[in-house]
Amino acid sequence: MSRVSFEQLLEAGVHFGHLKRKWNPAMAPYIFMERNGIHIIDLHKTVAKIDEAAEAMKNLARTGRKVLFVATKKQAKQIVADKATAISMPYVIERWPGGMLTNFPTIRKAVKKMSTIDKMSKDGTFNNLSKREKLQITRQRAKLEKTLGSIADMNRLPAALFVIDVMKEHIAVREAKRLGIPVFAMVDTNSDPTDIEFVIPANDDATKSVELIMTVVCDAMNEGLQEGKALTKESEAGEVSEEAPKRERRAKSSARKGRTHKEDDEAINAAVISRVAKNLDED
Repeated sequence: MSRVSFEQLLEAGVHFGHLKRKWNPAMAPYIFMERNGIHIIDLHKTVAKIDEAAEAMKNLARTGRKVLFVATKKQAKQIVADKATAISMPYVIERWPGGMLTNFPTIRKAVKKMSTIDKMSKDGTFNNLSKREKLQITRQRAKLEKTLGSIADMNRLPAALFVIDVMKEHIAVREAKRLGIPVFAMVDTNSDPTDIEFVIPANDDATKSVELIMTVVCDAMNEGLQEGKALTKESEAGEVSEEAPKRERRAKSSARKGRTHKEDDEAINAAVISRVAKNLDED
């Protein structure tokens, strides 16, 4: 069964593309028709592509890997932030920091700087600074929090990117392609889907359209996270159940060895006593 219905997509306005004069010919396979100068997206293909992308992202989440959500356009910012936060995934909703993927160690250093500033405020170091220095550091901390706060827990490169509007986020897509990181994306009729591994043909400008697709994708990822936790618990339980018989076998083995040593000692002692007694008789 599909994760989203044709009617839901229609109601959310997912089918509305851009003006015909703005279209990208590479999107032709996903266009159903043209009406009043506007291209209409084929929602049957959108349903299939959403299911495909959602299943792939569910599998990524099951393994515990991170997917970085990228959406810096105004109408998508808050939706992406809320949905990604709900499933503990990193996201970028402000300006994309150039080199965020290709120069990831430098980005990590900037994130660590935030931690250092926080530590200074807790251990009393701030008290030894002048008012001007405190103000400068506080402003720096706020700037870092705004641009990098949402990826503070991302200790390594993400397993994939999910992008809203590949034209606007072309730098992120280019960096991901350079590193071989797969990209999931909502692609409108004015965009080029060539570099996107998982294309979701959809209206990337309407708030309802973005919210619907983000909900479907994040729900799928949440399922993957829950399944991953369940598998981990089963694995731990299996290890505990396997360990009990091993402990029992080790205990029996130790007991047998103990008995063997005792019998050997008794035999040796008996032989010694017999030899001593024989010597005494000869004397």
